[in-house]
Amino acid sequence: MATVVNVSVLVDASVETVWNAWTAPEHIVNWCFASDDWHAPRSTNDLRVGGMQNTRMEAKDGSFGFDMQFIYDEIILHKRIAYHMGDRHVEVLFVVNGESTTVIENFDAENENPVEMQQQGWQMILNNFKKYVESIKD
Repeated sequence: MATVVNVSVLVDASVETVWNAWTAPEHIVNWCFASDDWHAPRSTNDLRVGGMQNTRMEAKDGSFGFDMQFIYDEIILHKRIAYHMGDRHVEVLFVVNGESTTVIENFDAENENPVEMQQQGWQMILNNFKKYVESIKD
């Protein structure tokens, strides 16, 4: 049984704005990386059950990169996205808090890196998401 890791962030934006930034490729490329020395040069997203998202994440110096690919299992507009990457599962919840939205990710840890490192990396990406969304919101 996999270890489930939880990360979350409170974004000062409506759930509609948060959802759009989370799912639209033109937004994903602006936040889907953990640090400023990385970037996401391209992303595609077929937002439907059975559809795939593929986001390329690379070090800006070209020293390393990978495609983060997953298949959608469930989509509930503005509330929940569930997907899998191989045998690992991820759940993303969007919780309205007045004028803000909390994004919660629950994910199965992989076995190659320490759980704490994975939690920290996913949290850094969420923090980058928050920063980006709050810079573009209406």
